[in-house]
Amino acid sequence: MAALRYAGLDDTDSEDELPPGWEQRTTKDGWVYYANHTEEKTQWEHPKTGKRKRIAGDLPYGWEQETDENGQMFFVDHINKRTTYLDPRLAFTVDDNPTKPTTRQRYDSSTTAMEILQGRDFSGKVVVVTGANSGIGFETAKTFALHGAHVILACRNMTRANEAVSRILGEWHKAKVEAMTLDLALLHSVQHFAQAFKAKNVSLHVLVCNAAVFALPWSLTKDGLETTFQVNHLGHFYLVQLLQDVLCRSAPARVVVVSSESHRFTDINDSSGKLDFSRLSPSKNDYWAMLAYNRSKLCNILFSSELHRRLSPRGVTSNAVHPGNMMYSSLHRGWWVYTLLFTLARPFTKSMSSGCLAEGTP
Repeated sequence: MAALRYAGLDDTDSEDELPPGWEQRTTKDGWVYYANHTEEKTQWEHPKTGKRKRIAGDLPYGWEQETDENGQMFFVDHINKRTTYLDPRLAFTVDDNPTKPTTRQRYDSSTTAMEILQGRDFSGKVVVVTGANSGIGFETAKTFALHGAHVILACRNMTRANEAVSRILGEWHKAKVEAMTLDLALLHSVQHFAQAFKAKNVSLHVLVCNAAVFALPWSLTKDGLETTFQVNHLGHFYLVQLLQDVLCRSAPARVVVVSSESHRFTDINDSSGKLDFSRLSPSKNDYWAMLAYNRSKLCNILFSSELHRRLSPRGVTSNAVHPGNMMYSSLHRGWWVYTLLFTLARPFTKSMSSGCLAEGTP
């Protein structure tokens, strides 16, 4: 089973495990056959189960199929810089006459976006991810890039954004990834980003509104608005409005707004049930960092819902996602109390690659 381990496929004790002396191979058109080296013969049926199998899906992104001088197929993993004669898709074969699938859950909280997108090819797709230089934004951008998408990291800090680009290119040198300046705390920067993006004259298939701040002391942006509200909600709202025409021309397209379960623990209405605008951008005396964050996340959900209602008839869907409770990221860096809390909770939290699962699922 050394070949299996080399190809990244674990050994298993399942009924599909081959007897000693047998080898599993694939044809160019995706069918699986079995070679018996002891008796020097081949057959289509699995020697234990008697089932016929075929390959499911395309090669994982970063893999290519080539032929050696003897006419035998081999596979090149450009990401991990290795070659093997074992088809990496053998871990995902299906029966020739598949039975009805069970209702058992296929994915769980530890599943990563890379696993969800296994075999998917996003070549030709353009993806913009805000706040993509770290955290789940970076994992989302990396996952799309490693599956062939042209990914733009929209970030405030260009030094860190370029470092993130280099990290992705270090995993796969053919990745199409770049960084552009976007500061959501400056509406002029949002406008400039939209203009610069449109100047590229490309489509926009996925816009991930991920950037956010948390637990900041009260402050106003240069636009005169409370910082948490503008960065987490209003900046993204403005960005989507400016890029709406590009999204519609690129349909089918999608907007993904990263919200939070904490949206449940707040309200933006007054005692009479009417929207209280003063709660969205409160004064210093009425400000509490946690409530400001919760309200911004509630705005995210309301915005995404209304955006979907308006644009889905034009082929643009919008989804608000919750990446996971108490996920350990750099979001809590604004106050040491939250940093301590998240550090203590870290063993029980989801990983970044699992947190971006919802964002990476098209």
